[in-house]
Amino acid sequence: MNYFKFGTLALIFCVFSNTNAQEKKFKIHTVAFYNLENLFDTINDPTKFDDFSPIMELKTNQMEAYQNKISNIARVISEIGKDDTNNSPALIGVCEVENKDVLENVINDSLLRSKNYGIIHYEAPDVRGIDVALLYQKNLFTPFSSSKHELKIYDDQDQKRIFTRDQLLVSGNLDGDLIHLIVNHWPSRRGGEARSRPKRIAAAKLSKQLVDSLQSIDPYNKVIIMGDLNDNPNDKSVKSILKAKKNKTVGLKGIYNPFINFYKNGLGTTAYRDAWSLFDQIMITKPFLEKEYSSFRFYKAGIFNKQYLITSKGAYKGYPFRSWSNGGFSNGFSDHFPVYIYLIKAVE
Repeated sequence: MNYFKFGTLALIFCVFSNTNAQEKKFKIHTVAFYNLENLFDTINDPTKFDDFSPIMELKTNQMEAYQNKISNIARVISEIGKDDTNNSPALIGVCEVENKDVLENVINDSLLRSKNYGIIHYEAPDVRGIDVALLYQKNLFTPFSSSKHELKIYDDQDQKRIFTRDQLLVSGNLDGDLIHLIVNHWPSRRGGEARSRPKRIAAAKLSKQLVDSLQSIDPYNKVIIMGDLNDNPNDKSVKSILKAKKNKTVGLKGIYNPFINFYKNGLGTTAYRDAWSLFDQIMITKPFLEKEYSSFRFYKAGIFNKQYLITSKGAYKGYPFRSWSNGGFSNGFSDHFPVYIYLIKAVE
């Protein structure tokens, strides 16, 4: 188990006795989210539209590209939060995965095998054949319930059903603490932001219903909402439907979004036409913000944007180093940066 030791400098949590600061130890875990950018295998699944996945479009070297993609994703996951925790994430939500098999390949990579990750995944009706999932270190997190929740949305012209990703709800014990996680991949902006906006508002309403249902059971339930929302922190879905706030002084059933200030400072997780968006976010409910640390509390958030994850040259210099470019495999990682939060708890 890794511990944080806080002394008397900037990152301190101090316990004062007779006006003297005493060092206090904390457990620390990383909770993360990562869009894996079209993580498809090389097998043609007749039940999915994977003929149009980037890897299926390759004329040669499909398996080599797939294995490199798996290794690249495993490398990123192994390093998220490692600088501070000396460990990979205890929990990481992912999206844009074709099936459970591709995740089995990721967690069995040599960089992650020793972490003993488990997978919670359900097949969803998404028209592209992509799903969300949760990876968890079995020695740190014990799930006791999971469920998928269907998002029913319809085309605004012909009212035909649009099949998209389900939302994943997982409840379990993180190193002794009960927490609940909602993993999302909201509908894209295809067709334009304004036209597609109602779909993401519907997704936000579904997430809010899940939060409300947990809080109706116990208003002190600790809930984490994470995902690629295809909306920024200031868009209606996040700001008005989830009512996520930038300040920690939220009400008992309120939601705090640490990524609002990242966005205001010009930071993002994905780029398009020289503009950054912060679609990937992690939000938490009020009980994570209490000032005593007998159970896990929020410490800080971050965007994992190490230099090797950034395109170094060409037209997309400075953008996330994506896997697929110009019809081929670029040996990159994803068109999104991962995001993460740290949770800490005092050690007796």
